Amino acid sequence: MYRIDDQLLEKAVTENVESALAEDIGAGDVTALLISEACAAMARIIVRENAIVCGIAWVDKVFRQIDPRVEVKWSVADGDRVEPGQSLCELSGDARSLLSGERSALNFLQVLSGTATRSHYYASLVKETPVKLLDTRKTLPGLRLAQKYAVTCGGCLSHRMGLYDGYLIKENHITACGGIAMAIAEARRLAPEKPIEVEVEDLKEFEQALLARPDMIMLDNFGVEDMRTAVRVAAGRVMLEASGGVTEATLVDIARTGVDYISLGTLTKDLKAIDLSMRLSM
Repeated sequence: MYRIDDQLLEKAVTENVESALAEDIGAGDVTALLISEACAAMARIIVRENAIVCGIAWVDKVFRQIDPRVEVKWSVADGDRVEPGQSLCELSGDARSLLSGERSALNFLQVLSGTATRSHYYASLVKETPVKLLDTRKTLPGLRLAQKYAVTCGGCLSHRMGLYDGYLIKENHITACGGIAMAIAEARRLAPEKPIEVEVEDLKEFEQALLARPDMIMLDNFGVEDMRTAVRVAAGRVMLEASGGVTEATLVDIARTGVDYISLGTLTKDLKAIDLSMRLSM
């Protein structure tokens, strides 16, 4: 599984915030100019629903880029569970700066906390089983590393980051290469250090993949009984991932088949932003 590198995450935070501020503030916040330059203020960010917090670094970076004099004091950390009405942080500084950064800061905190909260909910459904839940590449454009970090804050794991850090050999790759065994052999020849996963659509393809010995086999849209068969036949020789058509209603039954991982695009693509607000006081 992909381990999120701290330096890459810090770089992503900076790039995410620079892009967000460029699209929101542009040449300048004209409404903030209504307020006196000498006006100082305080503010609190309050959550209005149960959630798992994620996005603190993005909020800090928003205000650091707008005005390094703004102070942000957090009473929570990424991964913490919070309740309606709870104050997440207190901010103090120039009123113009606080208001100019409000929307971008809340956008990051809402979306990433939404991702973490959804991931935590799905992880809680299978907590009595040994299965691990994985995210996918179905992320918001430009926020892949941010959302994958949020998934881990919610208690799930991050799959490969992109097309470059691991093989996922799917139906069209297999067709173009001339078969499962040939595709896996070519992957080993080209980059033996990279993990190899192959997607199969039925038990016949599963048996072909098992003989070729990839690192992981993805059981795509398998029924529960076929998953159990695959687990029994594999007998621990290869890691198994269930994917495709996984829903809240079917998740637990799939987890109980004995597969090692279940991947869910819903962790990142079907999120609901958490309801937050920033309250200013003079």
